Amino acid sequence: MPNSGGPFEGSGRRARRRGAVVIAVLALALLPVGASKAGWLSDLFKSKKSEEHARKAHAAAKPVRSPQLASHPRHEASLKHEQAKEQPKSGGAGKTPAAKPGAATCEPAKFRLVVDVGHTRKSDGAMSARNIPEFEFNLRLATRLVEKLKSEGFGWTRLMVTEGKARPSLFKRVATANNAKADLFLSIHHDSVPDKLTEDWEFEGKKRKFNDRFGGWSLFVSRDNPHYDASLAFAKLIGAGLKAQSLRFADQYTLPIMGRYRRDLVDGKAGVYRYDSLIVLGRTEMPAVLLEAGSISNRDEELQMASVERQDVIIGAVTAAVKDYCGPAPAPLQASADRK
Repeated sequence: MPNSGGPFEGSGRRARRRGAVVIAVLALALLPVGASKAGWLSDLFKSKKSEEHARKAHAAAKPVRSPQLASHPRHEASLKHEQAKEQPKSGGAGKTPAAKPGAATCEPAKFRLVVDVGHTRKSDGAMSARNIPEFEFNLRLATRLVEKLKSEGFGWTRLMVTEGKARPSLFKRVATANNAKADLFLSIHHDSVPDKLTEDWEFEGKKRKFNDRFGGWSLFVSRDNPHYDASLAFAKLIGAGLKAQSLRFADQYTLPIMGRYRRDLVDGKAGVYRYDSLIVLGRTEMPAVLLEAGSISNRDEELQMASVERQDVIIGAVTAAVKDYCGPAPAPLQASADRK
């Protein structure tokens, strides 16, 4: 009875408190094993002292210097007097044995590869730790990748830049690739984290968002794609090449903390996840893969992703994967005649 103040009021509160404790204990006991192994729960309760120590350590570190960053004034201002802290291994990725998609070998000059620039200028994707739109990172890396592939003999390779709002642009991409009767579709992106996992910092006198805990590359395929096995085979080739260069793999998508962004890990060695509902992967009529090249919400990795050195490593791995996927070119007719 409301406002009765009866004798069971105090005992009811105690019972509710005991019930809340029991529920909390059960919730912790039911957490997936992988979550406790990842140590993410303890990280959520880091002391303010350790967080402050991490911020001071990052402020003292000197990020990577790259001439490529001069194309954006915010990066140029940030890096004007800084020296390189650490560079990844240079050069293209060595070929790593991997399962072939089972298709006949192709002629590189006739192989129809579409390289999709993720997002649009109007809907430009995630924002980096220094407030640079993801679209700019995607465009830069994809453009250089297409140039490299063409120089390696894949002359038909096309750079797809789509305009408009986010969702309509996805269907435009699918229609363009399908109408071109492409043999392979690769979408280039750069990663971030859910807003709930970001922290604040100040850059150029303004408050920005970042997350230095997570980073690395990841690959996505869809079971809705009619060529799922071939998509997975191509993704594994890229992943093997990136791993061979000792690049970091983004394993956070397996953690409960990712919420609705959590994905099923198909291949832990190659860093391949399933993303069945993604339109550009599920509705294309050819094998399709989405590459998150690295995290731009991570302050150090943002600078690395903008550098030509890191871009060259990724481009080398993808180019090697395309060659392996395509298979060895047919022997020239003259060479065949000589053998006779």
